[in-house]
Amino acid sequence: MDFLDKRVGVICNELKKLKVKQVFPLTQWEYKEGNFIHPEDALKDEAAWENFDCKTMHWYGKDRHYWFHTTYTVPEELDGKSIWIRVSSQIDEWDDGRNPQFIVFVNGEVYQGIDMNHRECLITRSGKAGETLTIDLQAYTGIMHEEFALRTQIEEIDAEIEKLYYDLWVPLAAFSRMEADDKNRKDIEYVLNETINLLDLRTPYSEDFYRSMREASAYIRKALYEDMAGYEDVIATCIGHTHIDVAWWWTVAQTREKVGRSFATVLKLMDEYPNYKFMSSQPQLYAFLKERYPELYEKAKQRIKEKRWEPEGGMWVEADCNLTSGESLVRQFMHGKRFFKEEFGVDNRILWLPDVFGYSGALPQIMKKCGIDYFMTTKLAWNQFNKVPYDTMMWRGIDGTEVLTHLITTLGVSQPIKDYFTTYNGMLHPDAIMGGWMRYQNKDINNDILVSYGYGDGGGGPTREMLETSIRMEKGIKGIPKVRQEFSRTYFEELEERVKGDRRLPVWEGEFYFEYHRGTYTSMARNKRSNRKAELGLMDLELLSVLAQAQAAYPAEELDRMWKKVLINQFHDILPGSAIHEVYEVTKEEYAALQKEIKALEEERLHALVGDGEGITIFNTTGHDRSDIVELGEIHAEALKDAEGVIYPVQKTAEGAVVYVEHLPSKGYKTFAAVSSEIEQKTPFVLVDDHTFETPFYTIHLDAEGRFDRIYDKENDREVLQDGKKGNQFRMYEDKPMCFDNWDVDIYYTEKYWDVNDVISMEWTECGPVRATLEMERKESNSVIHQKIHFYADSRRIEFETYVDWKEHQTLLKVHFPVNVHTDEATFDVQFGNLTRKVHTNTSWDKARFESCGQKWIDLSEGHYGVSMLNDCKYGHSVKDSDMALTLIKSGIEPNPVADQEEHYFTYAIYPHAEKWQEAKTVEQAYDLNQPAIAVAGGKPGSLLSKASVDRSNVVLETIKCAESGHGIIIRMYESENALTKTNLVVEGNYNKAFACNLLEEEEAELELKDGVVCVQLKPYEVVTVKLV
Repeated sequence: MDFLDKRVGVICNELKKLKVKQVFPLTQWEYKEGNFIHPEDALKDEAAWENFDCKTMHWYGKDRHYWFHTTYTVPEELDGKSIWIRVSSQIDEWDDGRNPQFIVFVNGEVYQGIDMNHRECLITRSGKAGETLTIDLQAYTGIMHEEFALRTQIEEIDAEIEKLYYDLWVPLAAFSRMEADDKNRKDIEYVLNETINLLDLRTPYSEDFYRSMREASAYIRKALYEDMAGYEDVIATCIGHTHIDVAWWWTVAQTREKVGRSFATVLKLMDEYPNYKFMSSQPQLYAFLKERYPELYEKAKQRIKEKRWEPEGGMWVEADCNLTSGESLVRQFMHGKRFFKEEFGVDNRILWLPDVFGYSGALPQIMKKCGIDYFMTTKLAWNQFNKVPYDTMMWRGIDGTEVLTHLITTLGVSQPIKDYFTTYNGMLHPDAIMGGWMRYQNKDINNDILVSYGYGDGGGGPTREMLETSIRMEKGIKGIPKVRQEFSRTYFEELEERVKGDRRLPVWEGEFYFEYHRGTYTSMARNKRSNRKAELGLMDLELLSVLAQAQAAYPAEELDRMWKKVLINQFHDILPGSAIHEVYEVTKEEYAALQKEIKALEEERLHALVGDGEGITIFNTTGHDRSDIVELGEIHAEALKDAEGVIYPVQKTAEGAVVYVEHLPSKGYKTFAAVSSEIEQKTPFVLVDDHTFETPFYTIHLDAEGRFDRIYDKENDREVLQDGKKGNQFRMYEDKPMCFDNWDVDIYYTEKYWDVNDVISMEWTECGPVRATLEMERKESNSVIHQKIHFYADSRRIEFETYVDWKEHQTLLKVHFPVNVHTDEATFDVQFGNLTRKVHTNTSWDKARFESCGQKWIDLSEGHYGVSMLNDCKYGHSVKDSDMALTLIKSGIEPNPVADQEEHYFTYAIYPHAEKWQEAKTVEQAYDLNQPAIAVAGGKPGSLLSKASVDRSNVVLETIKCAESGHGIIIRMYESENALTKTNLVVEGNYNKAFACNLLEEEEAELELKDGVVCVQLKPYEVVTVKLV
């Protein structure tokens, strides 16, 4: 018969209306404005209550909090019946995260969150006539609207009608993914039709009505859910989830509230549905819940104990993986795993990053060495150009470490299978589940897909409709995937067994470059700079605190607190620059407070180490013997003299003084004597004419606009720049992406640009024995760029100390150096290593990388020559036809309309070199730029200390800190040139034992320690952690 599916749909709609059996108005409330947490807080507040009539009144304002209070006496009609409250603000939009939300309290107890996906809250299954209920609503307006209605009512929902409704609707909803002549569909259609033939809907709620309901329910239970059930050819492992952005269109403060609302909803539904299992990542969210709603936290803790709630995910927050440093990624895992272990006795094994904007090739090793075996994301399905060809695979990192990876394939309801896009906010809906299986690309090795379902960002997670759907799909109806509620870890463990040894299991090599959101390498540049400075500042403080342990207690508690502040601000919408303006006003204050505290603790330790001596002590926090330029600040000296008698002239500057010194020991200090200059301080720089300048290394020629039109490398007899091209060319690009303004740079941005050539002033302000400095100021449009370009007597680096007062919107600022190097690939610094990317467009994969992320440096090298570009706080780069460009400022307008409209400070450098970057020690140069040596007045001249050093230049000594256990010190190093290496780690101090550890500082093997030396072998790009006690 034709249109049977339509007929069933009509009956379903009628049953859906009939299930609401009785409605009682609830229109009279008292209310007051205020951000109260519990009802008693609102009652204690001195502000007077005002009457609120839902029929005639509204409540108002963006980002405001209200409290509504009423009482309700249960009428006779609801005696023994279910009692529900329905709450609505009459706002219906796709993004619940920005709209009004509530928490319902009944008799003083947190009951449930209310949002547009969860508007009904069950108060009791059996009401008692005459009982008075106290009902409170904590209400938040959101940030999108100004005026709100409040619609509330009490309902009775008939459980028998509701059950039959779902029994019919769930299989009907699968038809959209089945062909009309599919045998399974025909069979299901027949059962559904026969079921509704048994219904008598003429007089709802009559005896005949309920008798027919029971007959129809019994029939469909037997004919469909028993006789056509038990099939599991395809399985969907479903785990409830609510992805909560720590900040985005709201501040971190609002996230604290979202966690309470969403987790309250999860816990309420867990009470109602015993089969419901839920997973949530990000220990920071749990810490918020523990602080704000300890009673909910204890309930969640109990559900975790019952194995119904899964705390999993690995990191402290779901952090950005392009911009976050290697050491910070380690701390993300360390703090994240520790919290879940200490609070819940759970050891995480999954890196759960559904919504992060690209995944560094360094991650697999970091994961494995933090005890993380599995990786999950969906974000790669957003790629603009290329679809990742696998959904289940081994992901092999830059060092060769492999982790089992599964990309969730859940589609939206009715979404075409050919779409790339998949979602972690899945609907547990037959259409979505079936679409996810159809979209899955590895059916040859696996018949079980993972589904993360539920609304996020304040949307409360799974709904009753999803859980009712799960109950029915768990039966395994023929032709429809069988659903099971199971933890994500169980899924991965079973998947691992299923694909183990299967040679069809594919391998993805290297990074997961995300072909979208490339602007996040640059947006909100000030915030990125603050993150870089905080990361390095905390690592410096840890080293100095180890050095000064005899004089000052190690600040373990302070470091723990400060690291957590850095970690939360590495969340994947904060650090990338894709949150609202208010978020960055908060982080500005937080980073300023961090730097102030770091500086105070550092200075305390520096002065404790040097004492009152007459020398000048220079600290080197990098992990290599260092010869470099040092800013002396207010320290006065004509020259410095080391223990070998070498005299280093000091050059006065407007800010103080600078000096070039040699052989600063790794992770230590060297104390110099301040002496009178015994020789005339001659400058090695020669100004040939107004535009030509000679340094010991280069002949520099500038054009009339101050751009470099020649850099001649004297030592290597090379022109650094391409013939006829300009170096240090600032260029403004029109930056109007198709969508996601603060996230995206689209491939067509190069179509329109303006060269920044207008020079207001240009002047040589320094020319001494250490350096020569050319200052220039440019103006273009409404913005000003001021630079101090430093040329050094003893360093090949040319540094560009830059200040920008930026007033542009939707304009991208880059600086270009078209270098005379022939290569088809560039090397990019990443966490604990580096990787190469092709710089041509031979394939669609190459074309997609028109903007790429690097950390401290990138390099272009040919056979025996190259140029490195270094930076102290930038990440976005592009290379085309050997034109190296560093992306400096983005200035999008959504969601932050004033992004980057402020003053910017940054330094970049070019470093021309002989041979490849490895021989030229580009890595060391980048560390030197990022971690300036620290000069302190005091110390005994001739003093020298290196806390630790290695004897191989390709091994980077990254971190020295006290062990988290409080016993011993931790030394972390990595191999930087893709070379199997043995090195001798030399350590100062009285240590008895050495241990190889994982990144969590757990001992794995004892190492031989002899006379302060530990022999360490590192595989290519391996990160090695050594503990000394």
